[in-house]
Amino acid sequence: MKKIVGVVVALLVILAVVILSVVVLGNMMGIERFQTGENPLLRFGFVVLGGLIALGVFLATKENKAWEVGTRQVVWMAIGAALYAVFSWLFNGTVFVVPSLSQVSLRPAIAIPMFFGYAFGPVVGFFSGAVGNMFGDALTGFGLSPQWSIANGLVGMIAGLPALFSDKKKSLNTVLIVGGLLTIIGLVIWYLNRTMPNMLFFDVANNIFGDAPISALAGISLLIGFVLVLVVRFVFAKDLDIAAAVTWSMLGNILGIGFAAIADIWVNGYSPALAIVGEFLPAAGPNLIFAAVLVPLLVVAYAAVQKQSGR
Repeated sequence: MKKIVGVVVALLVILAVVILSVVVLGNMMGIERFQTGENPLLRFGFVVLGGLIALGVFLATKENKAWEVGTRQVVWMAIGAALYAVFSWLFNGTVFVVPSLSQVSLRPAIAIPMFFGYAFGPVVGFFSGAVGNMFGDALTGFGLSPQWSIANGLVGMIAGLPALFSDKKKSLNTVLIVGGLLTIIGLVIWYLNRTMPNMLFFDVANNIFGDAPISALAGISLLIGFVLVLVVRFVFAKDLDIAAAVTWSMLGNILGIGFAAIADIWVNGYSPALAIVGEFLPAAGPNLIFAAVLVPLLVVAYAAVQKQSGR
């Protein structure tokens, strides 16, 4: 019962943050940085759907200790969300924009909810990703996309799912196969839609937006990230923590960002091809590269801190 209460309360707090940010601060008080675009109710609906997905995963595995929420987990939730918000704000700007259909920027900070999920459990990862992304977007001032915030929560939650397995090693090959298949599907969709416009391209001389295709690098970035994950998985085959953290973060990134891109088919009226090629690949690809590079560093640093503290 204690675990059920803890998880439900965490989900309700996330929901309350969304309502407070969008309804109260954005709509009622008119603070622009907390406002959303069109279809706010539909965006909110996907927030609820994301929460229900998390709740469903919990209910299916609720006996596992990974779902425990105590004082320690609450502290890590707050720290993870704060770190993700601040570092998202630092990197989420026009300097690091990725060629895409909409506002997509390089986000090395995505490694934070991935690591917090793996190190401290799926509830911590979910909270860090969802709440951290909400406040990171607000700090940036581009307005809120709640469906993307809940998607970041799913990234962190899925990264924490290795804790559900008594033998983490047995799950890795299955996760790699699933991730590989999804990567191939994304690559095929990009190849069939290579002329997708880069709406962030601006021809200053002619005052034209979007008159250039999304670059091939953005299109194949997910494949590059997946290859890096494979390298990390097998180079660190004897270090199960690094291998599991990176492999499950890969799956969390693909499924979580995929959730947000698919949501935009309804929220923004995109076609499936537009959503995948114009949003999913430019966002998920760089995320996966950062996961392969930065998550191992965080795991090693945390292990060193634990060793020094005698834990």
